[in-house]
Amino acid sequence: MHSTFRRRTLALAALATALFAGGTAFAQDNKNTLKVGVSVGNGEQIFEVVKKVAAKDGLNIQVVVFNDYQLPNAALASGDLDANAFQHQPFLDNQNKARGFDIVPVGLTITAPLGFYSRKIKSIDQLPDGASVGIQNDPSNGNRALLLLQTAGLITLKPEAVKNNNATPLDVVTNPKKLKLVALDAAQLPRSLDDLAIASINNDYAEKAGLSLNKDAVIKEAPKSPYANLIAVRRADKDKPWAKRLVAAYQSPEVKSFIETQFKGSLVPAF
Repeated sequence: MHSTFRRRTLALAALATALFAGGTAFAQDNKNTLKVGVSVGNGEQIFEVVKKVAAKDGLNIQVVVFNDYQLPNAALASGDLDANAFQHQPFLDNQNKARGFDIVPVGLTITAPLGFYSRKIKSIDQLPDGASVGIQNDPSNGNRALLLLQTAGLITLKPEAVKNNNATPLDVVTNPKKLKLVALDAAQLPRSLDDLAIASINNDYAEKAGLSLNKDAVIKEAPKSPYANLIAVRRADKDKPWAKRLVAAYQSPEVKSFIETQFKGSLVPAF
């Protein structure tokens, strides 16, 4: 009798544990509060609207702002964030490869055309020979800046580097103006404009520095750039209901209208 009672007690305890574990997993899959990392500037502005849309669906978004492109993926990989929204696919691919992350995209957000800016010239025709030109020192955005210089006719790159999207200053084949390419951290480029003739500045950093792509850029990418930004999560979370709800909130008509009205072409919805 005691043996039977003990077996029943253990069975009930095991069932309770299983139900608790299952309930915990369900709660995690359907959680209603998310920490999302964004970049300083326009990312903050857009997510103020995303938060309001998400709140209507019962989803509370806590925005964590970063001023360094190297930090949001590390925070996501470590579990400090549930998602981030600041990067394009080439940047994510490079980060996963270089840093061993397992982060995947779950939805597109905006296209943020890259621009070259200057405090010294008003037109690219005024760029002097031997000028110092700032580009990003991370592989994906550095490649992007070099491609834009080639499109502007200032340099030519090795075809293989263009094809593979991995151009570096070592891949410059012709440089008729003898431009000096200076690779700096993306966040440092706006602060270095006084020391450079022109500098490639990502849209969020440009906006934070008071620069407008349409008004101030001396070279700019076409609006339909292939570098669409995205919402990213850990691979284990890509099919979670909360990830789908986050994407739906961002890709809502309200957010699309805000982007089009607020940024007037300097940012373009990618959805």
